[in-house]
Amino acid sequence: MPYLLEVKELGKRFRTPEGEIEALSKLSLSVKEGAIFGIIGLSGAGKSTLIRCLTHLDIPTSGKIFFADEEVGAMGKERLRAYRKEVGMIFQQFNLLSSRDVFGNVSFPLEIAGVPEEGRRRRVEELLELVGLRAKGWAHPSQLSGGEKQRVGIARALANYPRMLLSDEATSSLDPKTTREILSLLKSLNHKLKLTILLITHEMDVVKQICSHVAVLGEGRVVESGPVADLFSDPKHPLTKSLLLQTHHELPSHILKAPSEGRKLLRLSFKGEQAKTPVISTMIRTFSVEANILMGWVDALAATIVGTLIIEISGESAKLQEALEYLKENTTHCEELCP
Repeated sequence: MPYLLEVKELGKRFRTPEGEIEALSKLSLSVKEGAIFGIIGLSGAGKSTLIRCLTHLDIPTSGKIFFADEEVGAMGKERLRAYRKEVGMIFQQFNLLSSRDVFGNVSFPLEIAGVPEEGRRRRVEELLELVGLRAKGWAHPSQLSGGEKQRVGIARALANYPRMLLSDEATSSLDPKTTREILSLLKSLNHKLKLTILLITHEMDVVKQICSHVAVLGEGRVVESGPVADLFSDPKHPLTKSLLLQTHHELPSHILKAPSEGRKLLRLSFKGEQAKTPVISTMIRTFSVEANILMGWVDALAATIVGTLIIEISGESAKLQEALEYLKENTTHCEELCP
């Protein structure tokens, strides 16, 4: 699969009254056509500067950007204008026009491009169907939820048939459920339209849901990059490890299906000093059952620490029941997930 976007040794410096600031330094990355590529970093890592350089709103101090093997910095005004049509953008704050309804917002880039009215109408109707807002064309932004506003933003970004979509913290202001819905929509659009997506975020949870590859930015540099599975299983850089510690975990749905006979799926909670007791090893020795730890995490609360384990235990039916009673007596909470 060829690369649609290649960034080579990109640098960007700004002059300020306090001196020169290096926002990007020798930043390189390659994005294959049709991929969903994540770029993650904390505030101040250089994500916003990178986006402005990719769209040529800021001119890089050094390095080169290639789009479909064409150097962006060498484009003339007309070609640059055409290039920007090939790169759609969605934003954290949606950037919708409050005076226009949904139909008018999605139609706006088509009007600028000089598309005739009938062509605009057909395209907007097609896009609203695509993002699940067919019945909302009349509504104004003030009448929409955050998720609906972002769907309008996505439809508008797709109006001119872009080859690549830049998502600039597009889910940061949304609740977790709506975030999952928007990410699912982006993944669907990637599949249906063969759309390349560059996903800029500070949340590793966003990256893990839909990205195939990721680059970790720190102080204007790519400190680590590669397939998402590789970074999750064997992170090298301290920043990557720190970002992974902030990741939320959920059990895959197939694990939550009812376990077979002779097995029980349990959620155990331990509070404070209780977490230091070897409950699981004692259970295994005492009741001759096997235990498989599927997931675990620790929450540091204001007043105490709470640990949680998701485990599967297996063995003879009578032994399983005795082990279950033991766990209920020796943990803060013991819940059978699939009774």
